[in-house]
Amino acid sequence: MKKIIIYLLLFTAVVARAQEDAWVYFTDKPEADFYLSNPLQMLSQKALDRRAVQGIALDVTDVPLHEPYITAISGAPGITVMAKSKWLNALHIRGTEEAINALTELEFVESVDFANKLLNTSGRLQQPEQRQTVNKFLETQADFDYGAAQNQIVMLNGHLLHQQDYAGTGVTIAVMDSGFPGVDTAAPFQRLFDNEQVLGTYDFVTESEDVYSVTDTHGTLVLSTMGGYLEGEYAGTAPDALYYLFRTEDAESENPVEESYWVEAAEVADSLGVDIINTSLGYFKYDNPAYDYTYEDLNGQTSFISRGANIAFSRGMVCVTSAGNSGNSEDPYAAMPAEATTTLAVGAVNAEEIRSPFSSIGPTFDGRIKPDVMARGVASAVSNTSGSIVAASGTSFSGPITCGLVACLWQALPELTNAEIVQLVKQSADRFNNPDNEYGYGIPDFALALDTASAQQIDKKSMLISPNPATDLVLISGLESDAEILIYNGLGQQVYKATVAKNKPAFSVQALPGGIYTFVLQSAKSAQSGKLVKR
Repeated sequence: MKKIIIYLLLFTAVVARAQEDAWVYFTDKPEADFYLSNPLQMLSQKALDRRAVQGIALDVTDVPLHEPYITAISGAPGITVMAKSKWLNALHIRGTEEAINALTELEFVESVDFANKLLNTSGRLQQPEQRQTVNKFLETQADFDYGAAQNQIVMLNGHLLHQQDYAGTGVTIAVMDSGFPGVDTAAPFQRLFDNEQVLGTYDFVTESEDVYSVTDTHGTLVLSTMGGYLEGEYAGTAPDALYYLFRTEDAESENPVEESYWVEAAEVADSLGVDIINTSLGYFKYDNPAYDYTYEDLNGQTSFISRGANIAFSRGMVCVTSAGNSGNSEDPYAAMPAEATTTLAVGAVNAEEIRSPFSSIGPTFDGRIKPDVMARGVASAVSNTSGSIVAASGTSFSGPITCGLVACLWQALPELTNAEIVQLVKQSADRFNNPDNEYGYGIPDFALALDTASAQQIDKKSMLISPNPATDLVLISGLESDAEILIYNGLGQQVYKATVAKNKPAFSVQALPGGIYTFVLQSAKSAQSGKLVKR
């Protein structure tokens, strides 16, 4: 009996010391006025320029976290700070349940959100200098040979953009992945370094700049489909783009902190002026089953990473995500952040344009189409760490193949907003008029997208909303067909969705609390985003 009692006491002690993951949200940002008056203290000029082109104003979401709050949480007994997010005004922390709950006594703590949903007594939070490439890509376009990458580029008519010298020049892509071993040595990546196209690297897992010493090779394969180049043998879809390489995935484990690393990296990308985020990562199940998501969570705004992706979009970036490889599983749906409302999620087809059974499907829990589009993800041509061109399968590759061509399209149409670019890609796809939950809108045609934009001569002011600021009824002028209006709060959560009829182009925001929101307005012919102020 004595041994049993000792065992129970030891077991109780172990349970009491069990470490939990959680997010702690702050009430405010006391230095907001200073930063909004001095934007270069928080964003680069390139980031400000990107926003100016799209008419996106600065707001409190852009303001850094208040350092004294971070210091106080870091110094709290039993608490370890794992990651930070200025967009969500939160820290990802780790500690015992007791230590984490004690933080709610601090006056500047708005709420705590445990990764283990059973520990949330009140539910989830509801409120809360650019360098140019040295060399041109295709000096003799007509004679260019894509080699093993021929099918995956021609399938999307990407070669027709390349032939017009649209190969991503001047467009910056941040690649979020698990590491990039061999990129600094393998021949297919040499051109990126020769032309100074790798602008920077950072490992958010280990907090170092070395992303090349990691053993997991996934990011290397992913990058090759966009930035790889071997004359006469291989080419990625955006070999002239500029790149940041960020490690946010710890391949040794699966934990929600990786979502927080991703959001932290997205914030850095935004501040550096990145145009497009590519991620071939997806989250649904974790090592600790208590942290798993459910189908009901696939609503575009529950997970930390999906909310971060929505905010990234509201800052003027495009997030191109892989739909996921769970199509054959008991949970076949596109996971986080592919399921986010604003991401361009890409599924996988083979060389004959037939969907692979592993490619994740839709719909989302709230009934949205996912994936958005499809591309080659079966036996895709990639470079491995030694520089050999090999075949690899997964939406991990259909995503970046598409992402590179999004960069090429945006290079050709730099005056358009991110919402307009995404809409053009969807509109060019072969199932746009009859989408489904396996192929989404289908296989995009980037040459058609470019031709469509040129033919329509999209005017960024063709659809205007007024009054802005608004108190109740908002009118849309220039509406040529029925449109959908989506409104997001500062946490990236969708708070309003409605279909606006051409013959009655108005909607009401009376029920929304006062504040600054981001809207996305999409019609059959165009799309745009901007800020909406509710009084």
